[in-house]
Amino acid sequence: IGLSDFFKENYEALGGEIVADVSYSEGDTDFGAQLTAIKSKKPEGILVPGYYTEVGLIARQARKLGLEVPLLGGDGWDSPKLYEIGGEALNGCYFSNHYSVDDPSPAIQNFVSAFKAKYQETPDALAALGYDAARLLADAITRAKSDKPDSIRVMLAATEGFQGVTGTITFDENRNPVKPAVILRIQDGSASFAESVNP
Repeated sequence: IGLSDFFKENYEALGGEIVADVSYSEGDTDFGAQLTAIKSKKPEGILVPGYYTEVGLIARQARKLGLEVPLLGGDGWDSPKLYEIGGEALNGCYFSNHYSVDDPSPAIQNFVSAFKAKYQETPDALAALGYDAARLLADAITRAKSDKPDSIRVMLAATEGFQGVTGTITFDENRNPVKPAVILRIQDGSASFAESVNP
């Protein structure tokens, strides 16, 4: 809901038009009514800010109804199961994530290589976020010259320009990380790096 609201607010502020706004509940499996309502509005794309289980079903049902526009989403799509569920119906769809294993950045490629060597698998976005979180904590402890929670909290909040695997991280006044988003394009059962978007 938060991702949907944020998208709508910013898309309209940039001059975009939302032609339909429909919803579904977690666990739903039939999206025919929503997709039929959307199709009649002739959209250029459909934002589906949910999780991979529903997204895969929505993609298949959308294509069955003749909706060939790209589906767009967020990091809730990040799962190998997405491709098992959605199959070819996901071709040409996009989602944002925290990083991409095929981003050519040397920092990312070094992380991916080291992770594969240690664990014999490709690191997903949660692995990259966990790695950055541990490094941010270590950096804050070093800068605080203390392991006291209050000192660490202050240093974490003061973080600026931290070079992480998921991008350059600076915390805002609300302690939210401000960093790039990675856009991935789905084709033939996998997602690949399309571009990185800075805030």
